[in-house]
Amino acid sequence: MSQMNTKRLITLVGLLPAVLAAAAVLFALPAHAAAPGITGPTFNLTAQPAYISQPDGAMIYSWGYGCRTGFAPSGFAPSAISGAACPTMQVPGPTLIVTEGQTVTVRLTNNLPNAAGNTSILFPGFQVTSTLGVSGLLTREAGHSTVNNTVVYTFVASSPGTHSYYSGTQSDLQVEMGLYGAIIVLPNAVPAACTGGLAAANRAVEINFGETDYRLSASAYDHVKSCYDREYLFQFSEMDPVIHSQAQVQVAAKTGCVAGAAGCSLNVATEPYHPAYFLINGRSMPDDMDPNYAFEYPHQPYNGNPHMHPGEQVLLRVIGQGRWQHPFHEHGNHVRILGRDGNLILSQADPANNLAGPLMFTTTTTPGLAFDGIFYWTAKGLNWDAYGHNPASGDASAKLSCTPDANGYNTGVAAQSAINYYEWCQDHNKPMQVAPFGDVAGGGPVTLPDANIFANGAWFGGSPYLGPNATVRATGPTGTTPPSGTIANSPTGEAGFAFMWHSHNEREITTNNIFPGGMLMMMLVDSREFVIDESN
Repeated sequence: MSQMNTKRLITLVGLLPAVLAAAAVLFALPAHAAAPGITGPTFNLTAQPAYISQPDGAMIYSWGYGCRTGFAPSGFAPSAISGAACPTMQVPGPTLIVTEGQTVTVRLTNNLPNAAGNTSILFPGFQVTSTLGVSGLLTREAGHSTVNNTVVYTFVASSPGTHSYYSGTQSDLQVEMGLYGAIIVLPNAVPAACTGGLAAANRAVEINFGETDYRLSASAYDHVKSCYDREYLFQFSEMDPVIHSQAQVQVAAKTGCVAGAAGCSLNVATEPYHPAYFLINGRSMPDDMDPNYAFEYPHQPYNGNPHMHPGEQVLLRVIGQGRWQHPFHEHGNHVRILGRDGNLILSQADPANNLAGPLMFTTTTTPGLAFDGIFYWTAKGLNWDAYGHNPASGDASAKLSCTPDANGYNTGVAAQSAINYYEWCQDHNKPMQVAPFGDVAGGGPVTLPDANIFANGAWFGGSPYLGPNATVRATGPTGTTPPSGTIANSPTGEAGFAFMWHSHNEREITTNNIFPGGMLMMMLVDSREFVIDESN
């Protein structure tokens, strides 16, 4: 069996019972991710302390960037996301969204405890001019006196793509404490191919099913091969609570000291390093699957809960913000890398029309490195009908046709209002199992566990097919594959395929050594009957 098909089979059969059964009671309502942030080109930020929460109940003393009191961002994006806010401290820091060619100004005010000393921001990949503040080792820094506690950074957003920013002052401590964030630079000229043709058809289908466009742009770069239909930003980091606890104790002991004076400085050991919390956008699983801007995480506003429909080009914006390299594995398909740190990987033979980024079975999130990649899933190659079509069924949706385009997919005009838009037609009407409890010997090409013992995960509706009414579209003598529905999701709600996305370092899918947790989330592939609403 091929590597990709093995991965799909393992996901559906092996991993779902273990993970979803353990987590089913935790997820009562669907929440979705996006790439939320604040728009520029001027940003007034502060660095200050607060506490961030973890699923084990711990409140971790941390430092983070946020919007300075009195500063109102020029806008929040995507604008359709409700409840958007920019607190004075958050982990990760506010995502700064600008457009290629803009002159960006970032004013940073130091509101860290005096004992923490100076602080700053580095903007890798940009030519930065800095003023005010005081001289530092890597850049100008914000001090603590009223005359030097603000530093101003200016640069031109010269290249589209995803970039990181983080503290350039005592980085081993300050980045660990939470002083990092993301910059998204949107292309200033979206290629026509990304607003017409098949790209426009994909968007028309989403509109037909009542979905809002939550993209920041229609393309990731100024290139015809960088179109996308949906996007998510994931920042990976880790935390050693011992370091945070040491900083908290020393700050308390030095309360009231004069910044820079003898004895008014922290001496926190950052080695040996033993992280116990592994974060996606400042949260651990299952917290990362709660809504963006959820009130229970006042200093962790961004989630990590991707959804998609079959055939959509999903842009993944990924940054390694910690000290460790994290081997992250996206089940369901490989990820096509578009570029790294805003540098598009072009074909030497035909750079104007083709990209040359690799297909990654596991994407490596390297500290300080950002990448953009495309993930998609269509059910191609499963060798069974993912939509459960059954011409003998009394359900009209079980009798939908599939007319292949030049690439073998159902993408014609007539299909744009059908739930099986982008179905791989070669597998149309192929039953997975003739009998509800059958196996390969019983007439189907894929063997599943007995449906009576298959774990009722939060999204698994008891049928291996897409859609809210999937159970009545399944094949077999009874026309259904029991059981059906869960407390969290009934057959009339979300009932897609759940692909586990997780670190391939087993320790990193725990929270303080408890599984499941850490760097783990689920990619939900939903039938088009389910409207993916990323406003929450």
